[in-house]
Amino acid sequence: MTDVLTTPSTEAPTAVRTRAARPQVLAYARLDLRRQLRDRVGMFFIVALPAFLFFVFGMGDDEAIGSANVAMYVMVSMAAYGAVTATTSVAGAAATEQTMGWGRQIALTPLRPLAFVGVKTAVAMVVAAVPIALIYAIGAATGSRGNAVDWLASAAIAWAGSALFAIYGLAVCLLFKGPNAAGIASGLIVILSFLGNVFTPMSGLILTIGKLTPLYGYAGLARYPLSEGYLPMDAGHDPVWLMLANVVAWTVIFAGLAVWGLRRGRERV
Repeated sequence: MTDVLTTPSTEAPTAVRTRAARPQVLAYARLDLRRQLRDRVGMFFIVALPAFLFFVFGMGDDEAIGSANVAMYVMVSMAAYGAVTATTSVAGAAATEQTMGWGRQIALTPLRPLAFVGVKTAVAMVVAAVPIALIYAIGAATGSRGNAVDWLASAAIAWAGSALFAIYGLAVCLLFKGPNAAGIASGLIVILSFLGNVFTPMSGLILTIGKLTPLYGYAGLARYPLSEGYLPMDAGHDPVWLMLANVVAWTVIFAGLAVWGLRRGRERV
């Protein structure tokens, strides 16, 4: 009888903390998402810039490429660029917040570290959906052409694959600590996009080098439903395993760098 009565009392504090943390998690998620969407400078680079690049590079181009047209090929590329900018920015900001002392403030609340990571991940993926939705809407209204599988599969791959660059943003901001770390991560995305065959079609040595960069496999997979791996300007064909290998390899590299950066930071403390 004693055991029956005492057991709930030992478990009650954990249960109370869990119930108290749930509204905290939802409230923090809403506030963080609202903050991200209200950041005009950040949303410009996440949404407006990719949409402008789509207008410059491919809007209305009806030349056939695979099962779609050039306009859709460019549309997918720009949507993917916007999505990775979003996940990089949100994850990078989260890492910077932790290194600048915000983590200590979070530790004083019922919000657990795992819940904090979950909130940031969810916010990053919601924000990543914004440029994809907007650019696809613009493409649909301006002549981007493809079948239903092209539209749905490319959007899903671009959205899900952008999670890789949340790990990238985390890794860069843990290695380059300071208020400018997120800016460094986002700036490098522009360079990697050029090398990754996202902005303009490449050939020759530059293309060979580009195949080794992080955005190449991700962007190629997003465009695969419509291009089936064939590159513009008769630059060759990429098998799907090559792009998958690129994504897996860079996921392992970024995850390793993030863990190393986190451990290095703790050792200094």
